[in-house]
Amino acid sequence: MKELSILSIIILVCVLWMSSCDHKTLDGPTVNDYYKEQHRPQYHFSPESGWMNDPNGMVYYDGEYHLFYQYYPNGIQWDTMHWGHAVSTDMLHWEHLPIAIYPDELGYIFSGSAVIDHKNTSGLGTTGVPPMIAIFTHHNMEGERSGRNDYQVQSIAYSLDGGRTFTKYDGNPVVENPELRTSEILRSFGMNLTMYGLWFSQHMIR
Repeated sequence: MKELSILSIIILVCVLWMSSCDHKTLDGPTVNDYYKEQHRPQYHFSPESGWMNDPNGMVYYDGEYHLFYQYYPNGIQWDTMHWGHAVSTDMLHWEHLPIAIYPDELGYIFSGSAVIDHKNTSGLGTTGVPPMIAIFTHHNMEGERSGRNDYQVQSIAYSLDGGRTFTKYDGNPVVENPELRTSEILRSFGMNLTMYGLWFSQHMIR
């Protein structure tokens, strides 16, 4: 009985020690710190701060689930859209990563999707390193406000380091059709990457 009590104490100490160990994120609060916040959702993803709305570009690669999402980092209301980014190994605990895609002269970064180009059919990868390709809607707010019908175009960015950094394609926009929105991408017949959008217009990435 005495041995059992000692064993129980050892187990309890180990459990308490493990629960106090924090999983570190990038130079900021630990994962456990986030989940201790009073109003922090426990199962639903939330950014460190700022505004978020719909998820974009959810993709699995090299042991990680990637979640990109519509994000405004400088306030708690909708504004200039970026693509936020987080990764997880279990889809419950998330590591917050730096902003993946920033707005530029073509506009805000609206919704889209992502794909791993394992066969490097895009030519954007290198030997043994398939590119992670993000495709999204560039939204020009000045064009929308002025009543133009060409204020939305489709663009791509790609990553060669597992989604940690993205490079925008020099040939953006890849589709200038204003009727295409919230672009999705899939592999067509195992060869080409085909884009389709909210209005089901189909285009081949050039």
